[in-house]
This record gives sequence, structure tokens and C-alpha cells, in this order.
Amino acid sequence: MATVRFTRNIQRHVECPSREVSGATLREVLDGYFRENERARGYVLDDQGRIRQHTVVFIDGELVRDRDGLSDGVEPNSMIDVIQALSGGNYS
Repeated sequence: MATVRFTRNIQRHVECPSREVSGATLREVLDGYFRENERARGYVLDDQGRIRQHTVVFIDGELVRDRDGLSDGVEPNSMIDVIQALSGGNYS
């Protein structure tokens, strides 16, 4: 089963422990995770089921390509990292 992990900055808002979840695509794995933790869904996906604008997801260190359909393939031993993207700042 794939392992789904969330960064601490997301966990400040909602408890989302790492879990092993089965599935062949990112959609299947995340749906499986959110079945047991529905509250976390709103922090990761928008109301259309797409990855939120300020969230990034990596599968085995590779940035997810399909942010809308979540069709990226997942291997049984994959590591899925859900990260809140940071933006802004001043570089002067």
C-alpha cells in the first residue's frame, strides 16, 4: 500500500496522520484516505475534487502532473507527500 504523509503546517489546521492506503491512482489513494478522515479533504481538494491552488502533491518525489483528475499512477510502495505551497515574500 502507498503511504500518504502531510506536512506539519497542514496538521496545524487538521489532524492528518500518515497512513497506508491502497489504490492504483492518486485519486483512489486520496479517496481512500479521506474516507477515514473527511475533514482533511477540504484542506487538500477544492469543491470540484481538484488539488487546491496552494497545495502541492508529490508521488515518490515527483510533482503530480494531473492536479484536476488525479490520474497519476501510484505503486504499492509509493510515498505520497501533501505539502502546503508557500508564496510571497520580499527578496530585496
